[in-house]
Amino acid sequence: MSMHQQMRKQLGRQQKGFTLIEIAIVLVIIGLLLGGVLKGQELINTARVRSLNNSVDGITAAWFSFQDRYRAFPGDYLTARAAVNLPGVTAGGDGNGQVVTAAERGLAWVHLQAAGYITGGYTDNTASIADAALYVCTTVLCPDNGFGSGMVISHGSVQISSVAATAAAHELITGQGVPVDVLAELDRKVDDGIAGAGLMQIGLGGTTWTPAMAAACINTVATVDEYQLKTPSDNCAAVFRNF
Repeated sequence: MSMHQQMRKQLGRQQKGFTLIEIAIVLVIIGLLLGGVLKGQELINTARVRSLNNSVDGITAAWFSFQDRYRAFPGDYLTARAAVNLPGVTAGGDGNGQVVTAAERGLAWVHLQAAGYITGGYTDNTASIADAALYVCTTVLCPDNGFGSGMVISHGSVQISSVAATAAAHELITGQGVPVDVLAELDRKVDDGIAGAGLMQIGLGGTTWTPAMAAACINTVATVDEYQLKTPSDNCAAVFRNF
């Protein structure tokens, strides 16, 4: 065999591809890495759902505990009684059984904290939460939803609904910035899993978090508004009615 033929033979050996075993090992490693990433994302999402659920449960418990003790709603509690029964509080509501004004929305957290049911440093008795801030209350005035916006308690009807007319009720609004998959999973756990029905629904949208942003969180099928998970939005908000 000539020198030239020997060089070509050696070069052929050097250019030899991966064996099936080597390729299989690489594919297994890639699969393990992808599985780990997906599992990690699932764990993160589960933790975020649990955190929001705990926040809602905590506020719900505080709301009903306050009502049971004082026979009034936090924020709506009459000034004369709030000033006597709640440490450091000098302002209250009109006692009509509805937390409906901007001032009462702000005072709701002040009253709950003064009664010892929540923490957060809500000491400003003049704080108010206007209609425009229902979905974008600052975390200075409202409890953090875990996604950068504050949660709001208000009497009204600000949820998307398949029902043409929905009676006003006390609602807990999560605030914007919540990923739609988090809300969808939470809805499946605590309600009916439908974005436009039940006690938990997507919010209607307002001045800052707009109706168009709200619409991006739902997928309308016939007359039922489902959560939009095909092209998920990271900027959604939910409303819990009669929480």
